[in-house]
Amino acid sequence: MQVLQGSLVALVTPMLPNGDIDYSCLESLIDWHVNQGTNGIVSVGTTGESATLNVQEHLEVMAFTIKHVSKRIPVIAGTGANSTNEAIELTSEAKKLGADHVLLVTPYYNKPNQKGLISHYSAIADAVDISQILYNVPSRTACDLLPSTVAVLANHNNITGVKEAVDDAKRVKELVAISKESDNSFSIFSGDDPTFMNSLLLGAHGVISVSANVSPKSHAEICAAVRNDEFIKAKEINEMNKNLYRMMFVESNPIPVKWALYKMNMIKNAIRSPLIELDETFHKEMLSEMIKLGLL
Repeated sequence: MQVLQGSLVALVTPMLPNGDIDYSCLESLIDWHVNQGTNGIVSVGTTGESATLNVQEHLEVMAFTIKHVSKRIPVIAGTGANSTNEAIELTSEAKKLGADHVLLVTPYYNKPNQKGLISHYSAIADAVDISQILYNVPSRTACDLLPSTVAVLANHNNITGVKEAVDDAKRVKELVAISKESDNSFSIFSGDDPTFMNSLLLGAHGVISVSANVSPKSHAEICAAVRNDEFIKAKEINEMNKNLYRMMFVESNPIPVKWALYKMNMIKNAIRSPLIELDETFHKEMLSEMIKLGLL
């Protein structure tokens, strides 16, 4: 299995104006990311609109992505759910389709406690023999996966990493310590674009990024520079992109990133309801930033 590190893109799911999946654009996006140096693709995560794809679409997008990537870079399939049984079913299907890893968001809305999270994740890991990455994003799920709970789950052979979206250096240090105790067999990925380089400097192995959808080369270069101890280079590139990181979250993800990709002629201007196109009050600033970065 390929080493999972560096810049992993939380890939959008391109759509046609009628809401159908645009597989032609998805194919082009995959090839572009491989050529731009992206180190891995997350298929049908939050940015991929997993919340509004039905199960058949979810599996079809994963299958298409895995097949077209064809082992050029790792594919991480989004298989999380707030039902343990559903997460097991999706994870099992991802394994059958040939995914290299899966990404499992904490159960949302039903708000399990820490013991419930251990039970949930342990059941999935016991049921499916595939590399599983935990995903903590309490701003969306109303459920916080604590480092002490991660430490327990990291002992399972099939639980191989965590994506942490909380902007908290102390928490990142705690997670990195857990990774070191496992001889780095348990990986830490930032899930917060504005602070991902800080996490790398603290010892994280990579980032699962929204903004890498539009600037994949820069993200891959930052990760490589930190890995090679070229800290000045990494900081310069990161500073150049800091306003882009901010713009990617002026409205709910993936509204801004899909509009930016549409303006780059990478996808069509389509997103699933109840999300709608980026509000026009942000258009001018977004375009200005993209021009400055040479994205347009």
